[in-house]
Amino acid sequence: MKLIEICTISKDVEALANFYCKIVDVECKGDSSFMQLNFENIKFTIFSNAGMENMVPNSMKNAGSGNFIISIEVNDVDFEYERLKAMDIEFIKLPTTHPWGARSMWFRDPDGNIVNFVTVLNDNQ
Repeated sequence: MKLIEICTISKDVEALANFYCKIVDVECKGDSSFMQLNFENIKFTIFSNAGMENMVPNSMKNAGSGNFIISIEVNDVDFEYERLKAMDIEFIKLPTTHPWGARSMWFRDPDGNIVNFVTVLNDNQ
């Protein structure tokens, strides 16, 4: 079994895609109803609420937003923190070193989901 894609549903596909393209410096391909970002080993896609409803009526009934955490490994959390401070980003956990050998920070995307930038400091995970 191989995980190949994570898809999130958003009311504003373009805003969410532009946010991720800016923070991770990857190319966004698509339109206002569907965007795809290609990471090294996985696709991250964003699909519109309206598109979901069109494909499967009532599929968005009682669906929430801001319900996931996406973790992205970066070379240097502190460098990324300094880079992202210039953007309008809501940080919820400043760069912190953890006893399991990682340093991370958390911030929110425009839909309220948590983005975890993490640097692995050693192989004790």
